[in-house]
Amino acid sequence: MIVLDHITKQFGAFAAVDDLSLTVPSGEFFGFLGPNGAGKTTTIKMMTGLFTPTRGRILINGFDVVQEPIDAKRTFGYIPDHPFLYDKLTGREFLFYIGALHELPKAALKLTVEKVIDQLELASWIDQRTEEYSQGMRQRVTFAAAFVHDPGTIIIDEPMVGLDPRSARIVKDMLKQKTREGASVFMSTHILEMADELCDRVGIIHRGKMIFLGSKAEMHEEKLKYDGKLESVFLELTKDDPF
Repeated sequence: MIVLDHITKQFGAFAAVDDLSLTVPSGEFFGFLGPNGAGKTTTIKMMTGLFTPTRGRILINGFDVVQEPIDAKRTFGYIPDHPFLYDKLTGREFLFYIGALHELPKAALKLTVEKVIDQLELASWIDQRTEEYSQGMRQRVTFAAAFVHDPGTIIIDEPMVGLDPRSARIVKDMLKQKTREGASVFMSTHILEMADELCDRVGIIHRGKMIFLGSKAEMHEEKLKYDGKLESVFLELTKDDPF
């Protein structure tokens, strides 16, 4: 579960995120949309502890990200838009390294690593050094690392970067399975069709403020005002932004 309680992030006089409040319950797939510079990545960096909010509070699975950072980070998985791996490790070694950081018992970790390798179809190249990986391979290992400790919340910034259609389908199916198992998923994306396909609820942020927040049914009603496409809703709500 995610709770954003009136969070603001200022850089000097500029408010990148301005008094944003949101709750994403367990089992919900939430899509976070907005133009470039709207505040999406800043919000995610505050949620993951990379930025400290200027004002407001963030709770991840009941833990305050600022006051209880280690406890909070134990409960979520994070997939950034630019995956970072240790190039001299193999993918398998990297997954064991992440599991060790989470202090998972060795026997359980071995089983979990094999499970995510199978789920994400990594077996054919997981024992190569990651310096040899393509962008899509690196992204899939990053997803695997985020799932190793079975997090209650998954936070994703642009999940489909570099993924081929099959890899994208595998990732989508796994994320939906996680929500069915009770995890909350918070996904920032520019791919509107994917948000429309996957998300139970969507929010659109513009100039640091949430300008639309609605369920799938509410999204459908909003789309009917235009031509039935989420793209048209998005463009209308953010039409004063340059593209």
